[in-house]
Amino acid sequence: MHEYIRRRVLEVSAYLIETSATVRQAAGVFGVSKSTVHKDMTERLPRINQQLARKVRHVLDINKAERHLRGGEATRRRYQGGDVGKI
Repeated sequence: MHEYIRRRVLEVSAYLIETSATVRQAAGVFGVSKSTVHKDMTERLPRINQQLARKVRHVLDINKAERHLRGGEATRRRYQGGDVGKI
């Protein structure tokens, strides 16, 4: 594994643990795709540091369990205040 990839994996994992950010948010902060963040956290990180990988997995599992709430909130905001029909 290239050193820059290893460094990115560790930086993104630290960010996710500190902020409980979503994969999408982390991808935006680090300027990579959601697929890259997901692959980094689920495939590469366990090979680098298993303890850190378990902590990140916990954050990802929480975010996955809560995603339906975030989606519902986004829909509510879209249609709140007379913005119905404006997308």
